[in-house]
Amino acid sequence: MEKQYDVVALGELLIDFTENGQSQQGNPVLEANPGGAPCNVLAMLNRLGHKTAFIGKVGEDMFGSQLEEALKETGIGTEGLVKDSEVHTTLAFVHTFPDGDRDFSFYRNPGADMMLRADELNKTLIQNCRIFHFGSLSMTDSGCRQATKEAVQIAKESGAVISFDPNLREPLWESLEEAKEQIAYGMSQCDILKISDNEIQWFTKEEDYEAGVRFLQEKYSIKLILVSLGKEGSMAFLGNCKASRKACIQKNTVETTGAGDTFCGCVLHYVLKNGWKDYSEEELNSMLAFANAAAAVITTRKGALRVMPTAEEIEMVRKEYENQE
Repeated sequence: MEKQYDVVALGELLIDFTENGQSQQGNPVLEANPGGAPCNVLAMLNRLGHKTAFIGKVGEDMFGSQLEEALKETGIGTEGLVKDSEVHTTLAFVHTFPDGDRDFSFYRNPGADMMLRADELNKTLIQNCRIFHFGSLSMTDSGCRQATKEAVQIAKESGAVISFDPNLREPLWESLEEAKEQIAYGMSQCDILKISDNEIQWFTKEEDYEAGVRFLQEKYSIKLILVSLGKEGSMAFLGNCKASRKACIQKNTVETTGAGDTFCGCVLHYVLKNGWKDYSEEELNSMLAFANAAAAVITTRKGALRVMPTAEEIEMVRKEYENQE
């Protein structure tokens, strides 16, 4: 049966308050950017022409309305968006360091994204997608954890490819042991895993990335594993086949917000475009080249969800970088 949606994602949708200069009094000026990793992934996919929808919860407040409008503006389906009249939209305050890296302070005790219940899931959306994508932040609390696991089960039964990005945010977990337990669940369910360099070292206790990947392949039988390495680029592993690409470092980098999500969105775009199959080293290289170039573009922009690059912009950076190699 033809699936109506290319990708449906479940998880957090929140406001990222990012620094944008100083006031006349010398106080930091904060800009309320729409954020949340799953929707950043969907925004990139929408920009590349795919049909997507989001499942999650926001508060019935000014920020919840802003986020709903942002999804509509970027073309992400809001049929699965639920509003909470009692709990406010989750807020994150992002401090950006001179090198573009970030530190987060969350106002989420509780936040609306944590309050999604299994009986609020739009099951029709989940049954009608080619790829179902989720992260670990929807598993920090029992109610939303149950909703996430039920959604994953429905997606698997409907034949969707399962994509998972741990996206570890340590302050949001009661303990790192609990984080590891829930992330292990995600690992056990996914066909595609996007994981960062520090996450794979933390989870597998292997300093060497390839050793970490072998551990994950043997323990969880994950078909496609992508390791994002920040300024060092990225790696892809499928069975015994592997590929790696250097990062497309940009001189005008502003911040790294959304770079991993942009990368992830482009990987899912490659899968949708080329079919879910065993890729060759050449194909994995092509996947990484495009995804790295997209991640490079987003580092030159503030925020992520509303400013995803077009295919033309990505190709321009990819070609420019390949010419330098």
